[in-house]
Amino acid sequence: MKLVVNGQPHEVDAPADMPLLWVLRDLVGLTGTKFGCGMAQCGACTVHLDGAPIRSCVTPAVAAEGKSITTIEGLSKDGTHPVQLAWREADVVQCGYCQSGQIMAAAALLKSNPKPSDADIDTALSGNLCRCGTYQRIRLAVHRAAELTKEAGHVA
Repeated sequence: MKLVVNGQPHEVDAPADMPLLWVLRDLVGLTGTKFGCGMAQCGACTVHLDGAPIRSCVTPAVAAEGKSITTIEGLSKDGTHPVQLAWREADVVQCGYCQSGQIMAAAALLKSNPKPSDADIDTALSGNLCRCGTYQRIRLAVHRAAELTKEAGHVA
């Protein structure tokens, strides 16, 4: 199976029904995408497929063939994507487990809505759970990322 992950082609030997999450982690070696629930309920496994956020734990790898997959490692080479910068600035992370999924969901939101309201953020990230309860800081970071995106002329 041929996949394009973070702009790089990968030939993987995987069953068609193998979840994309495990292909990314075990066969491609990108472990930033996390396993949380395995049922598309927590959002820890969120990646972008052709720019749209998806739950990689329930997406068969074959569904990603011919599409562009972006993981947390591909959001920026050096951690300077506006969402990543805002996350650090707002000191969002506690345990950190859900953060790659949260960041990927936030980046997708900002790409489609560069100035989201609190309600927009709550709706877009409602499927991304945080056991540490940093939701207020997550919302703050998304607003800050929107500002940073606008200031830098960056496309989220």
